[in-house]
Amino acid sequence: MQRACIWRIATLWLALVAGCVSRPEKPAAVPVSPGPKPAAKSDSGSKMSEKDIRAITAYHEKVRADVGVGPMKWSATLAAYAQEWADHLAARTCRMAHRTQRQYGENLFQGTAGYYTAVDAAKGWESEKKDYHGGVLTESNWHPSGHYTQMVWRETTALGCGEATCNKTLIVACNYDPPGNYLGRRPY
Repeated sequence: MQRACIWRIATLWLALVAGCVSRPEKPAAVPVSPGPKPAAKSDSGSKMSEKDIRAITAYHEKVRADVGVGPMKWSATLAAYAQEWADHLAARTCRMAHRTQRQYGENLFQGTAGYYTAVDAAKGWESEKKDYHGGVLTESNWHPSGHYTQMVWRETTALGCGEATCNKTLIVACNYDPPGNYLGRRPY
């Protein structure tokens, strides 16, 4: 019995020592597959996915067609301009603020990232349609419907949007050229 006990202890001790001694100090190098290369930056001017760009452009087209206004084209220049502003807002304040120098028309949106998308921004702007009752824009009717009227401004022919996130918040900025929302004029 004593011999069996010594035998077990010796076996356990050898197993323990063998385990500690045979363990290498550095793990062996394992070859890693390089995997797919990252996608090249698109020529869209925006960080938005191509799918989101198509979706937000198509949504603008639908809203414009509903009132008989012609199509707009995606502009990489406008998208880069909008992306720059979305990135600025995300990095600085994480709050909505229009540019002080208005070179283009501009719509902004902010919502919970992962819940809202760029198309939701356009849907939000379109929801102001109920507040526009026709006629020329004035101080009283422009404010509640200005995002919508910019979307459907007849003379606007180009659109570009960008998006950024901060603090779990999605920021969407869209710019329009030529700009709209001139007081004393009709959007369409």
